[in-house]
This record gives sequence, structure tokens and C-alpha cells, in this order.
Amino acid sequence: MTPTIRFVLFQGVIIIPFMAGYFLKQRIRDAEHATKRIINANLALVEPVVALWSIWGLKLTGDLIVLPVAGFLTVTLGLLFGILFVRFVGGSTKKRATFLISSSLANHGFTMGAFICYLFMGERGLGLAFIYISYFMLFLYGVIFPYARKTGQGPEEKKSLRRYFISLQNMPLYAVLLALLLHALGISRPAVPAPIEFLIMVSVSAYYFSLGINFSFSDMGNIGKESAALACIKFLLVPAVTIGALSLLPIEGTLKKIIIIQSFMPAAIYSVISSLLFDLDSRLASGLFVSNTLLFIFAVFPVMFFVMG
Repeated sequence: MTPTIRFVLFQGVIIIPFMAGYFLKQRIRDAEHATKRIINANLALVEPVVALWSIWGLKLTGDLIVLPVAGFLTVTLGLLFGILFVRFVGGSTKKRATFLISSSLANHGFTMGAFICYLFMGERGLGLAFIYISYFMLFLYGVIFPYARKTGQGPEEKKSLRRYFISLQNMPLYAVLLALLLHALGISRPAVPAPIEFLIMVSVSAYYFSLGINFSFSDMGNIGKESAALACIKFLLVPAVTIGALSLLPIEGTLKKIIIIQSFMPAAIYSVISSLLFDLDSRLASGLFVSNTLLFIFAVFPVMFFVMG
């Protein structure tokens, strides 16, 4: 796959479905229900297959432990910078909590970071990206959700939170664990072709189509100050610290490239999900997610592609 094709492919599977969803949303009777069905189908049927196949095909070595550690440190770094910036942002307690969560959680997963790793490094890059984000569930359930629950609706959400531990929405995580188990048992991946590239395109396009269905320019609102602060954290400070740290560590080759790519990722969709689940500022979360993602697609990614592609 040539660099030009990779660039066009990335833009195409994100922008075209997003715009299609946005312009077709008036024809969809229940956009929220349609979005949930699309996302749940992706999480339950498509993404687990890609994760299982990609990781199962890797040659796992001890040095890969650096990837989830780097992932955890990256989101922690974003949270620390968010704490520094939150006084500048101001607002209510819920607004500040929403900004902190958006500062921390980054789109390291299938819909951005892992997909870009696939574009740059093929199936191996995709598999290593899934190793990188194995930190996610522990951080989400151990740090982000408890904080959001405490700030938002309070202890009545505990029952709702427990449902997320055993859920079809966690199928990608279960697929990662299954792939690691197969490795531990010494069971090799079958030498048969699999339509992984097709499944990737379908999955990413479906996610951004569902985002377009629910997007409204009113969500952007008056959040220029918050958007600028978040962009500074995501695209300047976190990458700068990450690259500086890597220059001092004996990490080279593909692992270093994975970590650098992931350090530039925009806010994660789970920042919006957290705000909805725990009654934080969901309009701010949605506006920050969209503005941060669009800035990445149209400004940050082209530069990254030119430098690293």
C-alpha cells in the first residue's frame, strides 16, 4: 500500500461516513437507537475478530510489556496536564470533571490510534496497538468511572457500572485475553486468509457514520477556550514529553513508533460515554471530542503522515 493510498484511505473511511451520517440523520427515525445498535454490533461482532486475529498472529516477547505501560503513563500524563489547565477552563464542578476526563482519555483504540498503526505498519502494527491499549479497561474502570460517578450522579450508578464488567461491549477485551491465552497454550494461528482489512474498513466507517448521525453544530457551542486547552494538551504537551522520554530510553524500532503515534491521539469517545453515564457535562464532552478529532484529522495527521509515513 503506497503512502498516498494510505493517506486517502484514512481520510475516506472517516470523513465520508461521518458526512453521510450527518446528512442522513434527518431520515433516521430514532438516531440514538440506531447509533447504539451500530456500536454494539461493532463491539460484539467485528472488532473482537480483528483483535483476536491480529494479536494471535504476533510473536509475543517480554519487551512488549512496555506498550501497555506506555499507554497507562500517556493517559496519566494527560490527566496531570488537565489538572494544571482546569483552573484556566473554570466552570462548574461537573464541567471541570468533564474536561479532566477528556484530557486524560485518548483515542488509542480501533477508531483512531490502532487504525493509524495499521496504516503505517500493517497487521503487526495493528496487533501491537491492541497490546498497547490493554491498559484501557483497568484505567477506565479503576480511575475514570469511579471519579465520574463520584462527581456526577453518586452511588446510585454502582449497579449500572457493574453491568459493564460483563457485557457484549467488552467483547474486544475478551478477544485480547483469548488471544493471549492461545499464545500461552502454544496454539498457532491457522495459516488461512482472513478478511481483516475489509473488517477494519467496515468497523471504522460504521463508528464514524454513527458519530455523524448524532453530531450537531450546537454541541460545539461556546467552547473555544476549552478546545484550545485540550488541543494544547493532546497535540503539544503529551507528545513532547513522550518523545523526550523516549529519547532517554532504550526503546527503538516498531515499539517506539507505536508509542509516538499513540501519544498524538485526540480525545476518546469514552469521554462522551462517561459524561452521559454519570450525568456530567455531556454537551461539553461531545463538543470537545468532535473539535479535537476534527483538528487531528485535518491538521495533525497530515503532518504526522508526512514525517512518519
